[in-house]
Amino acid sequence: MGLMIKKPADVPGSTAPAIIIGLFVAFGGILFGYDTGTIGGILAMPYWRRTFSTGHTNVKDGLPDVSPSESSTIVSLLSAGTFFGALAAAPMADLLGRRLGMIASVGVFCVGVIMQTAATAIPLFVAGRFFAGFGVGLISAIIPLYQSETAPKWIRGAVVGCYQLAITIGLLLAAVVDNATKDRDDTGSYRIPIAVQFAWAIIMVVGMLILPETPRYFIKVGKHAQAAKALSRLRRLDTDHPALVEELAEVQANFDYEMSLGKSTYIECFKGTIGKRLITGCFLQSLQQLTGVNFIFYYGTSFFTDSGIKNSFTITVITSVINVCSTFPGLYLVEKWGRRPLLLFGAIGMFVCQYIVAGVNTALPDSQVANKVLIAFVCFYIYFFASTWGPVAWVVTGELFPLKSRAKCLSMTTASNWLLNWAIAYSTPYLVNGGEGNANLQGKVFFVWGSFCLLCAFFVWGLIYETKGLSLEQVDELYGKCSKAWQSTTFRPTLSFAAVEEVRGSRSGRHASLAEMEAEAGRKRSVAQVEGGRPLGYEKAAYQV
Repeated sequence: MGLMIKKPADVPGSTAPAIIIGLFVAFGGILFGYDTGTIGGILAMPYWRRTFSTGHTNVKDGLPDVSPSESSTIVSLLSAGTFFGALAAAPMADLLGRRLGMIASVGVFCVGVIMQTAATAIPLFVAGRFFAGFGVGLISAIIPLYQSETAPKWIRGAVVGCYQLAITIGLLLAAVVDNATKDRDDTGSYRIPIAVQFAWAIIMVVGMLILPETPRYFIKVGKHAQAAKALSRLRRLDTDHPALVEELAEVQANFDYEMSLGKSTYIECFKGTIGKRLITGCFLQSLQQLTGVNFIFYYGTSFFTDSGIKNSFTITVITSVINVCSTFPGLYLVEKWGRRPLLLFGAIGMFVCQYIVAGVNTALPDSQVANKVLIAFVCFYIYFFASTWGPVAWVVTGELFPLKSRAKCLSMTTASNWLLNWAIAYSTPYLVNGGEGNANLQGKVFFVWGSFCLLCAFFVWGLIYETKGLSLEQVDELYGKCSKAWQSTTFRPTLSFAAVEEVRGSRSGRHASLAEMEAEAGRKRSVAQVEGGRPLGYEKAAYQV
């Protein structure tokens, strides 16, 4: 295995268009990351605190501020909106399509940005946070869906992982803009960072007006000719090219086979191997949040300030730069190393960093040494997260599900992410801050995040299947044949769904197992090869996404 990620020699046409399109669509992650990251800096701006204060005074600096309950409401309402937006993404993506669904999502997001920009009091600001969150929730579920349905299988992990890279870039841009406007003594201090989001939205919409719909969506809605045209555009092959015809036939056969097992309903999402995959995806996205990463990016500026660290805005910018740079190794390793080992490596690394931070801060409270350890190991922690759990969680959930239920299941896994995001955003001020009714954990909160990181390692070992190098249709075969996640590393695909469909169509019963139908298809192929005078080992090359 070489160091470079190269297109396989037996893949015809060009995969460059699909890769470029997937990378552009990842740009939507900037909306996600920027909107998530900007609020931490805004909450610490002196002008914003004076303007939006309802009479509360911060005991740390004696300045007007919002109360911990108001702070948690402001931050968490975005996450509440994203939760409902993610759930609404499935019907939108199935009704309007993946492409138009993203355009509509950006429109909803802009409504929220307008409300936040115009606000001078908490009620309108909070309402704007909710609508912006609803739009972000829609986007966060549809983008990985679009990417996974268009990207070539040999580089799908890196392409979908770029969504997380865009999120980290958004977080960095938010930290830079917040740092640039924090000292302004007018409404521009918070309105400029919020209004900048219109630029990201315009770029996203203009691009999506040009890009094609996914071929798999057209297959799902029965538009085979349009699916062929879309795939032709992605692969730079004629619509009658044998490789393209065979690829579409395999996608169609896989979809037909899945539909034969049950209709595309929410109830079906909880049955059989799809239910197992849904549980895996929901836990994966939930645990991604429980690693504590958004504690750093939501409340990092305020937490560093309260910990006695000077230039907390600068520290936030530094952590955001590390977040961006550390994502690049993950995009490479997800294809070279695989999903399972990368997630295990990240979980163990984050666990060690979190416990060191918590232990030193508990043993040496109010110490400059403890503050230096806090900064250093928070940076190490961000490296482990950004190179592993950050991008790979989106990669795995994007490739877990069959076409008939992909939008529904992906929306539910994304909603799980946002549900835990909301819970952490809402509860953190009560966990960390002092005062009556608060837990006053301060640096000890890292014991909580670290414990969840350890849980992540056991979860990966027991439930995450290795899907590196498999087409989306071959992932169905993997779950149909492999009952234990730790056995998935030795799995090799041998099934053609087109052949299985021929067998299924000739049977009177429709409930034979996948393995039984594959065996029968093999027997028929052997007979056909003997009758045709070809050697038994002859097989036609399969071209799949």
